[in-house]
Amino acid sequence: MKKITIIGAGIGGLTTAISLIQKGFEVEIFEHSPEFKKAGSGINLAINAMQVYKRLGIYDEILANSNYTNSMNARTMKLSFLMKANFKHFEDKYGVKSVAIHRATLHEILLNQIGKTPIHLNKKLKQLEQHNGLVTLNFEDGTIHQAEIVIGADGIHSKVRKSIFSNTELRDAKQVCWRGISNAKIDKKHGHELNEIWGKGNRFGFVHITPNKVYWFALINKNKFKTKDADLLDIFSDYHQTVKDIITETPQEDILFNEIWDLKPIDNWHRDNVCLVGDSAHATTPNMGQGAVQAIESAMAISICLKEESTTQKAFSRYEQIRKEKAQDVIRTSWFIGKLAQSDNLIVCLIRNFITKITPESVTIKQSDKIFKLNY
Repeated sequence: MKKITIIGAGIGGLTTAISLIQKGFEVEIFEHSPEFKKAGSGINLAINAMQVYKRLGIYDEILANSNYTNSMNARTMKLSFLMKANFKHFEDKYGVKSVAIHRATLHEILLNQIGKTPIHLNKKLKQLEQHNGLVTLNFEDGTIHQAEIVIGADGIHSKVRKSIFSNTELRDAKQVCWRGISNAKIDKKHGHELNEIWGKGNRFGFVHITPNKVYWFALINKNKFKTKDADLLDIFSDYHQTVKDIITETPQEDILFNEIWDLKPIDNWHRDNVCLVGDSAHATTPNMGQGAVQAIESAMAISICLKEESTTQKAFSRYEQIRKEKAQDVIRTSWFIGKLAQSDNLIVCLIRNFITKITPESVTIKQSDKIFKLNY
């Protein structure tokens, strides 16, 4: 088997590495960061992600180091229900539970699974070139490395993608996001819920990642606030006291801020011996909690294809056929949800809330099952 070189040691890159190693491949990883930090926010691992990790044999460890989530809810600013999606049906159907976990905890679990696989840190890719079946990697520190097969898992601003495709486009969702980990003690009834609260031009979500830690995110339309220094307590002053408690009990220095972008769906994910996974191929807005989850799915799918197909080209083509339709459907749906959930038009908000409230549970189950079902 040929050695496989992975660019990027995030969740998608490491999950790809684990899956390939378990299938007998030799793997090496290049990561632009000089070190792995324990900072960061939380992440929701939905039913489809946990199916992948169960196949990889690390489901139980993730479950033991995370917080089980039994429902996903849309609520009003005063925490009244607009929609409640219970996960029991899917737990029974797929034999796994959904969880929320600190990103650093998940990252450490994944790192521990790759054994002696070499990870080269502080290797920021400048560009890559392909000649005569070999891939030449040029790094910003001046070093050069040759590889046989390269998988780009280097995120939405992927240098791998830019090296093989010149016409890709990032889209500005015109929203900004704050994320943090709070020490707030909130009502125990929320202990296993993933809640998203819809306001007018803003949203707030929260979920426990441990019994005593709450991961939260706040989204606001960019035309109103453009910097990290906005007063979140003032912005969310009309929200339930729970929201204000969560914000207040978060260390200010630990709050992360970023703009929301996605990658406009692209026609191809590979060229010759180079292929993309995760955000480098299908970066999405975070409105469905599926960004990292879709990367995890792609990690499993590409490893299966490389193992079962006779050539690299056949493997990459099959991988695209398996994953592209679903990943791009997530991108489109998430974009639409983000615009609707964050409308600053009062009439639209009232109609949105009314339709969400009267939507039958059967419709929600059908929509969720389309996301949670694996086709490989």
